[in-house]
Amino acid sequence: MTFLEIVAVLLAGVGAGTINAVVGSGTLITFPTLLALGVPPVTANMSNSLGLVPGSIAGAFGYRRELAGQRERVLRLLVFSTAGGLLGAVLLLVLPPGAFEAVVPVLILLGISLVILQPRLSRAVADRAQHREQGAAEHSWWVPAAVFATGAYGGYFGAAQGVLLMGVLGIGVAEALQRLNGVKNVLVAVVNGVAGLVFVVVAELGLLGAEAKVDWLLVLLIAVGSVCGGLLGSAVGRHLPPLALRAVIVTVGLVAVVVLVS
Repeated sequence: MTFLEIVAVLLAGVGAGTINAVVGSGTLITFPTLLALGVPPVTANMSNSLGLVPGSIAGAFGYRRELAGQRERVLRLLVFSTAGGLLGAVLLLVLPPGAFEAVVPVLILLGISLVILQPRLSRAVADRAQHREQGAAEHSWWVPAAVFATGAYGGYFGAAQGVLLMGVLGIGVAEALQRLNGVKNVLVAVVNGVAGLVFVVVAELGLLGAEAKVDWLLVLLIAVGSVCGGLLGSAVGRHLPPLALRAVIVTVGLVAVVVLVS
Protein backbone atom coordinates (compact mmCIF):
# COMPACT_ATOMS: atom_id res chain seq x y z
CA MET A 1 0.00 0.00 0.00
CA THR A 2 1.12 3.54 -0.69
CA PHE A 3 1.36 6.19 2.02
CA LEU A 4 -1.75 7.95 0.72
CA GLU A 5 -3.71 4.70 0.74
CA ILE A 6 -2.67 4.05 4.33
CA VAL A 7 -3.79 7.56 5.31
CA ALA A 8 -7.10 7.08 3.48
CA VAL A 9 -7.85 3.84 5.35
CA LEU A 10 -6.88 5.39 8.68
CA LEU A 11 -9.13 8.41 8.11
CA ALA A 12 -11.97 6.16 7.00
CA GLY A 13 -11.51 4.21 10.23
CA VAL A 14 -11.67 7.42 12.27
CA GLY A 15 -14.85 8.48 10.51
CA ALA A 16 -16.45 5.07 10.92
CA GLY A 17 -15.51 4.81 14.59
CA THR A 18 -16.90 8.28 15.27
CA ILE A 19 -20.23 7.69 13.60
CA ASN A 20 -20.56 4.19 15.05
CA ALA A 21 -20.18 5.52 18.60
CA VAL A 22 -22.90 8.12 18.06
CA VAL A 23 -25.28 6.20 15.79
CA GLY A 24 -23.96 3.42 13.56
CA SER A 25 -23.40 3.01 9.80
CA GLY A 26 -19.63 3.43 9.90
CA THR A 27 -19.42 0.55 7.43
CA LEU A 28 -20.72 2.94 4.78
CA ILE A 29 -17.44 4.86 5.13
CA THR A 30 -14.84 2.11 5.41
CA PHE A 31 -16.26 -0.52 3.05
CA PRO A 32 -16.54 1.77 -0.01
CA THR A 33 -13.06 3.14 0.77
CA LEU A 34 -11.58 -0.35 0.63
CA LEU A 35 -13.39 -1.13 -2.61
CA ALA A 36 -12.13 2.13 -4.12
CA LEU A 37 -8.58 1.05 -3.28
CA GLY A 38 -9.08 -2.17 -5.24
CA VAL A 39 -9.59 -4.55 -2.31
CA PRO A 40 -11.72 -7.58 -3.32
CA PRO A 41 -15.24 -7.35 -1.85
CA VAL A 42 -15.04 -10.47 0.32
CA THR A 43 -11.66 -9.48 1.74
CA ALA A 44 -12.93 -5.93 2.28
CA ASN A 45 -16.02 -7.19 4.12
CA MET A 46 -14.11 -9.51 6.43
CA SER A 47 -11.27 -7.06 7.13
CA ASN A 48 -13.74 -4.24 7.75
CA SER A 49 -15.84 -6.27 10.20
CA LEU A 50 -12.77 -7.16 12.25
CA GLY A 51 -11.24 -3.68 12.10
CA LEU A 52 -14.35 -1.95 13.42
CA VAL A 53 -14.62 -4.13 16.54
CA PRO A 54 -11.98 -2.21 18.56
CA GLY A 55 -13.70 1.04 17.62
CA SER A 56 -17.04 -0.20 18.92
CA ILE A 57 -15.33 -1.30 22.13
CA ALA A 58 -13.77 2.15 22.44
CA GLY A 59 -17.19 3.71 21.91
CA ALA A 60 -18.67 1.51 24.62
CA PHE A 61 -15.81 2.49 26.94
CA GLY A 62 -16.57 6.14 26.25
CA TYR A 63 -20.14 5.48 27.38
CA ARG A 64 -19.07 3.66 30.55
CA ARG A 65 -20.87 6.16 32.81
CA GLU A 66 -24.11 5.61 30.93
CA LEU A 67 -23.56 1.84 31.13
CA ALA A 68 -23.25 1.92 34.92
CA GLY A 69 -25.99 -0.17 36.52
CA GLN A 70 -26.94 -1.89 33.24
CA ARG A 71 -24.77 -4.99 33.55
CA GLU A 72 -27.65 -7.46 33.83
CA ARG A 73 -29.53 -5.82 30.96
CA VAL A 74 -26.47 -5.93 28.71
CA LEU A 75 -25.70 -9.56 29.55
CA ARG A 76 -29.27 -10.64 28.82
CA LEU A 77 -29.38 -8.88 25.47
CA LEU A 78 -25.87 -10.05 24.55
CA VAL A 79 -27.16 -13.62 24.35
CA PHE A 80 -29.58 -12.68 21.60
CA SER A 81 -27.15 -10.37 19.80
CA THR A 82 -24.47 -13.07 19.75
CA ALA A 83 -26.85 -15.70 18.39
CA GLY A 84 -28.12 -13.26 15.78
CA GLY A 85 -24.60 -12.30 14.73
CA LEU A 86 -23.69 -15.95 14.22
CA LEU A 87 -26.79 -16.50 12.11
CA GLY A 88 -26.11 -13.41 10.02
CA ALA A 89 -22.52 -14.45 9.33
CA VAL A 90 -23.66 -17.90 8.24
CA LEU A 91 -26.34 -16.39 5.99
CA LEU A 92 -23.70 -14.22 4.33
CA LEU A 93 -21.74 -17.35 3.50
CA VAL A 94 -24.60 -19.48 2.20
CA LEU A 95 -27.07 -17.08 0.56
CA PRO A 96 -26.67 -15.49 -2.89
CA PRO A 97 -24.88 -12.11 -2.72
CA GLY A 98 -27.97 -10.13 -3.71
CA ALA A 99 -30.41 -11.90 -1.39
CA PHE A 100 -30.87 -9.02 1.06
CA GLU A 101 -30.35 -6.11 -1.35
CA ALA A 102 -34.08 -5.41 -1.58
CA VAL A 103 -34.85 -5.60 2.14
CA VAL A 104 -31.84 -3.76 3.61
CA PRO A 105 -33.14 -0.25 2.73
CA VAL A 106 -36.58 -1.24 4.03
CA LEU A 107 -35.07 -2.35 7.33
CA ILE A 108 -33.16 0.91 7.69
CA LEU A 109 -36.31 2.94 6.95
CA LEU A 110 -38.09 0.87 9.58
CA GLY A 111 -35.39 1.74 12.09
CA ILE A 112 -35.65 5.43 11.20
CA SER A 113 -39.44 5.31 11.64
CA LEU A 114 -39.03 3.69 15.05
CA VAL A 115 -36.59 6.39 16.14
CA ILE A 116 -38.92 9.19 14.96
CA LEU A 117 -41.94 7.65 16.66
CA GLN A 118 -39.95 6.56 19.72
CA PRO A 119 -41.22 9.23 22.18
CA ARG A 120 -44.89 8.53 21.43
CA LEU A 121 -44.46 4.76 21.32
CA SER A 122 -42.34 4.77 24.47
CA ARG A 123 -45.08 6.66 26.33
CA ALA A 124 -47.60 4.07 25.19
CA VAL A 125 -45.34 1.25 26.37
CA ALA A 126 -44.76 3.03 29.67
CA ASP A 127 -48.50 3.51 30.19
CA ARG A 128 -49.06 -0.20 29.69
CA ALA A 129 -46.15 -0.98 32.01
CA GLN A 130 -47.86 0.90 34.84
CA HIS A 131 -50.54 -1.77 34.85
CA ARG A 132 -48.06 -4.62 35.19
CA GLU A 133 -47.46 -6.30 38.50
CA GLN A 134 -44.35 -5.29 40.42
CA GLY A 135 -41.34 -7.36 39.35
CA ALA A 136 -42.48 -7.70 35.74
CA ALA A 137 -39.97 -7.69 32.93
CA GLU A 138 -38.09 -4.41 32.46
CA HIS A 139 -38.60 -4.46 28.70
CA SER A 140 -41.34 -5.41 26.27
CA TRP A 141 -41.66 -9.10 25.46
CA TRP A 142 -40.60 -8.62 21.85
CA VAL A 143 -37.30 -6.86 22.56
CA PRO A 144 -35.09 -10.00 22.77
CA ALA A 145 -36.47 -11.30 19.46
CA ALA A 146 -35.94 -7.89 17.83
CA VAL A 147 -32.38 -7.72 19.19
CA PHE A 148 -31.75 -11.20 17.77
CA ALA A 149 -33.08 -10.12 14.36
CA THR A 150 -30.99 -6.95 14.44
CA GLY A 151 -27.92 -9.02 15.32
CA ALA A 152 -28.60 -11.29 12.34
CA TYR A 153 -28.84 -8.23 10.12
CA GLY A 154 -25.60 -6.88 11.58
CA GLY A 155 -23.78 -10.16 11.04
CA TYR A 156 -24.88 -10.17 7.43
CA PHE A 157 -24.55 -6.47 6.60
CA GLY A 158 -23.60 -4.14 9.42
CA ALA A 159 -24.48 -0.73 7.96
CA ALA A 160 -27.11 1.13 10.04
CA GLN A 161 -27.29 -1.71 12.55
CA GLY A 162 -27.11 0.97 15.24
CA VAL A 163 -30.11 2.80 13.78
CA LEU A 164 -32.22 -0.34 14.01
CA LEU A 165 -30.99 -1.14 17.52
CA MET A 166 -31.73 2.35 18.82
CA GLY A 167 -35.23 2.13 17.39
CA VAL A 168 -35.83 -1.20 19.10
CA LEU A 169 -34.26 -0.29 22.44
CA GLY A 170 -35.74 3.21 22.55
CA ILE A 171 -39.28 1.88 22.23
CA GLY A 172 -39.05 -1.40 24.08
CA VAL A 173 -36.83 -0.49 27.05
CA ALA A 174 -37.80 2.11 29.64
CA GLU A 175 -34.48 3.93 29.81
CA ALA A 176 -32.88 7.23 28.77
CA LEU A 177 -31.74 7.41 25.15
CA GLN A 178 -28.10 8.10 26.02
CA ARG A 179 -27.91 5.08 28.34
CA LEU A 180 -29.41 2.92 25.60
CA ASN A 181 -26.80 4.26 23.20
CA GLY A 182 -24.14 2.81 25.48
CA VAL A 183 -25.90 -0.55 25.40
CA LYS A 184 -26.09 -0.30 21.61
CA ASN A 185 -22.32 0.15 21.36
CA VAL A 186 -21.69 -3.01 23.36
CA LEU A 187 -24.14 -5.10 21.34
CA VAL A 188 -22.77 -3.87 18.01
CA ALA A 189 -19.20 -4.63 19.09
CA VAL A 190 -20.17 -8.20 19.95
CA VAL A 191 -22.07 -8.75 16.70
CA ASN A 192 -19.17 -7.45 14.61
CA GLY A 193 -16.69 -9.51 16.61
CA VAL A 194 -18.68 -12.72 16.29
CA ALA A 195 -19.22 -12.23 12.55
CA GLY A 196 -15.57 -11.34 12.04
CA LEU A 197 -14.44 -14.45 13.89
CA VAL A 198 -16.65 -16.63 11.71
CA PHE A 199 -15.24 -15.01 8.58
CA VAL A 200 -11.66 -15.58 9.74
CA VAL A 201 -12.24 -19.26 10.51
CA VAL A 202 -14.01 -19.86 7.20
CA ALA A 203 -11.32 -17.99 5.25
CA GLU A 204 -8.50 -19.86 6.97
CA LEU A 205 -10.17 -23.15 6.11
CA GLY A 206 -10.35 -22.06 2.48
CA LEU A 207 -14.11 -22.50 2.27
CA LEU A 208 -14.53 -19.20 0.40
CA GLY A 209 -11.81 -19.88 -2.16
CA ALA A 210 -8.13 -19.08 -2.24
CA GLU A 211 -8.66 -15.36 -2.90
CA ALA A 212 -10.93 -14.83 0.11
CA LYS A 213 -8.69 -13.86 2.98
CA VAL A 214 -8.33 -11.35 5.77
CA ASP A 215 -5.92 -8.50 5.07
CA TRP A 216 -4.45 -7.97 8.52
CA LEU A 217 -2.79 -4.67 7.56
CA LEU A 218 -6.21 -3.29 6.67
CA VAL A 219 -7.61 -4.67 9.91
CA LEU A 220 -4.85 -2.90 11.87
CA LEU A 221 -5.32 0.42 10.08
CA ILE A 222 -9.10 0.40 10.46
CA ALA A 223 -8.78 -0.67 14.09
CA VAL A 224 -6.40 2.17 14.97
CA GLY A 225 -8.58 4.71 13.20
CA SER A 226 -11.84 3.36 14.61
CA VAL A 227 -10.52 3.40 18.19
CA CYS A 228 -9.64 7.08 17.84
CA GLY A 229 -13.02 7.72 16.25
CA GLY A 230 -14.86 5.68 18.88
CA LEU A 231 -13.38 7.75 21.70
CA LEU A 232 -14.07 10.98 19.80
CA GLY A 233 -17.62 9.98 18.91
CA SER A 234 -18.50 8.95 22.45
CA ALA A 235 -17.12 12.21 23.82
CA VAL A 236 -19.37 14.16 21.47
CA GLY A 237 -22.39 11.87 21.42
CA ARG A 238 -22.72 11.65 25.21
CA HIS A 239 -23.49 15.35 25.43
CA LEU A 240 -26.10 15.48 22.70
CA PRO A 241 -29.64 16.14 24.02
CA PRO A 242 -32.19 13.43 23.13
CA LEU A 243 -33.76 15.47 20.33
CA ALA A 244 -30.37 16.18 18.73
CA LEU A 245 -29.29 12.55 19.08
CA ARG A 246 -32.55 11.43 17.48
CA ALA A 247 -32.00 13.90 14.62
CA VAL A 248 -28.48 12.55 14.02
CA ILE A 249 -29.75 8.97 13.96
CA VAL A 250 -32.47 9.82 11.43
CA THR A 251 -30.08 11.79 9.21
CA VAL A 252 -27.47 9.03 9.15
CA GLY A 253 -30.14 6.45 8.44
CA LEU A 254 -31.51 8.42 5.49
CA VAL A 255 -28.01 8.88 4.07
CA ALA A 256 -27.46 5.12 4.41
CA VAL A 257 -30.64 4.41 2.44
CA VAL A 258 -29.66 6.84 -0.32
CA VAL A 259 -26.18 5.30 -0.60
CA LEU A 260 -27.53 1.77 -0.71
CA VAL A 261 -30.18 2.36 -3.35
CA SER A 262 -28.06 4.59 -5.60
